[in-house]
Amino acid sequence: MTAPLRASAYFPAPRTQHFCSQCGSPVVHRVPDDDNRERALCDNCGAIHYQNPRMVVGTLPVWQDQVLLCRRAIEPRLGYWTLPAGFMELGETTAQGAERETREEAGARIDLGPLFSMIDVPMADQVHLFYLAQMHDPDFDPGPESLEARLFREQDIPWEDIAFRTVSTTLRLFFADRRNGRFGMHTPSLDAPSPATVPAST
Repeated sequence: MTAPLRASAYFPAPRTQHFCSQCGSPVVHRVPDDDNRERALCDNCGAIHYQNPRMVVGTLPVWQDQVLLCRRAIEPRLGYWTLPAGFMELGETTAQGAERETREEAGARIDLGPLFSMIDVPMADQVHLFYLAQMHDPDFDPGPESLEARLFREQDIPWEDIAFRTVSTTLRLFFADRRNGRFGMHTPSLDAPSPATVPAST
C-alpha cells in the first residue's frame, strides 16, 4: 500500500545547550562540584542542565510469515525502509509509544507482544526498543511520515536499503529466532559505525 510522495522536514532538538532554559542567560560547560561529567551550567541563576539518552520505541509487526516495513518520508534516511518506530513521548509507557508509532507510521492494527530487542546506541545518545507484534489483518494505511508500507518475506527484505542498524539487527535476530523456533530477549550494543555503515539513529 503506497502513500503519495512527500518529504516532511525533520528538526531534531539540539543536544548542545547554549542558553539557560530557566533565565535565558548563556551557559558555560564545565564539571560541577560533586559531579564527574561536564554539564551546561548557568552562572546567572545556578541551574544545572542535564542531558539524558532518548528512547526510541517501535514494533516488529508480523502477518503470517511476513514482516511489515515502512519507507521513510522524512530525514534522516529519507526513502529507506524501517520498522515503525520513533521517539517515546512524555506521559506514555514504552509499550504505548510502540503501539502509537505503529499506528502513526504504518496504520496497522496489532496485538502487542513481548519486548524483543533493546539496543544501546551510545554514540547517538539513544536506546532503541522493539516489541514483537501480531497484525490483526494484512490491511494498513501508512501515515505522513511514511512513503509506503509493505509486507516482506525474509528472502525479500531490502537489506541494502534498511535505514538504521538497529532495525537490520532486530530483523536478523528475529529471523534467526524464528528458524530456531524460540524467541528470546536481545540486548546488543552498537559501536560507532564506519563511514560506509548504515546509521544507527532513527
